[in-house]
Amino acid sequence: MSSAAAPITAPPALAGLLSQPGHADWDEARRPWNLAFDQQPAACAHPASADDVVALMALAREHGLRVAAQGTGHAAGPMGPLDGTLLVRMDRMRAVTIDPDARIARAEGGALWEDVVAGAAEHGLAALAGSSPDVGVVGYTLGGGLSWLGRTHGFAANNVAAIELVTADGRHLRADHEHEPDLFWALRGGGGNFGVVTAIELRLVPVTEVHAGILWWPIERGAEVLQAWRALTASGVPDALTTVGRFLKFPPIPEIPEAVRGKSFVVVEAIHLGDAAEADALLAPLRALEPVMDTCATIPASQLAALHMDPDHPVPGIGDGFLLESLPEEAVDAFVAAAGANSGFPLLSAEVRHIGGAFGREHPDHGAVGAADAEYAFFAVSIAPTPELG
Repeated sequence: MSSAAAPITAPPALAGLLSQPGHADWDEARRPWNLAFDQQPAACAHPASADDVVALMALAREHGLRVAAQGTGHAAGPMGPLDGTLLVRMDRMRAVTIDPDARIARAEGGALWEDVVAGAAEHGLAALAGSSPDVGVVGYTLGGGLSWLGRTHGFAANNVAAIELVTADGRHLRADHEHEPDLFWALRGGGGNFGVVTAIELRLVPVTEVHAGILWWPIERGAEVLQAWRALTASGVPDALTTVGRFLKFPPIPEIPEAVRGKSFVVVEAIHLGDAAEADALLAPLRALEPVMDTCATIPASQLAALHMDPDHPVPGIGDGFLLESLPEEAVDAFVAAAGANSGFPLLSAEVRHIGGAFGREHPDHGAVGAADAEYAFFAVSIAPTPELG
């Protein structure tokens, strides 16, 4: 049950934007993308404009409610309990415009990466998107943003040109290097606690094609493959190459392609911003291990959205991660023991991504996320069949 003491009385202009306990659409309105979390705010709001957000802030102050903004709810867990909170769902604000001359994408607060990637690709440009096309642009970017292109171009947060937001006192501001510079610094990596972002302007990069794909082996070869991958990443590979060492354990469900359904693998995902010949030379030590499948090919940059095979529909999941300053052989052994063939641990995916490169380079124009003092990032996720297991 919601913790709201009484229904919220809203002026007619806002009534159609609110959903409250007892409304027919309540369960749909409050449901996050990650179904492991049962959100119970006092009310949900679905603004269609920045003016709506300003009015909703005033309504929240009038009723003594906290305000939390949410794009998709992929990261619903860290929001914590929503008692006494007006949850502002941004799903009605998804407009995207591309300025190909300035190489800038302007995305409204509820835009998804698939909205930006498709628009940018029409002009031979690419965005510093993540691995899931249905993740919200704003939430991902304000948290830092680890893009497949980031070893060359850095964090997504540090490639933001401007942010428009409504603050808690109802002001609609534009923050950039010249306007509200301290707020602009804090927003880029500090998360979404400084207001409700209504639009964000992102710098695009001139990338049309990449050489990318996945090398697959049976999970029993985990130690051999991941030690070879570790040696490759430690050998001084160019920033143009990004790779991920990963364990995948596919559940035996119809939604999974038959070729991999119910099977487990160790894989290396590879993305190279260069020609195929250079990519082939870099990946040669891994190909010498004779993968059972090799999908590496030159593809449009927009197709990177499918590389990581993230779910394309809401699912219940629980995951966590951390950064690693280095990855010695002993760490790979521990990774194999914890998540490999004989671990018995019910992980759907466990991965180590090689970061470094531009992720680790400071610049005076950067925001709060700065640079990562780490060469690798670890993340693991599993299915949570019920909210209690989340």
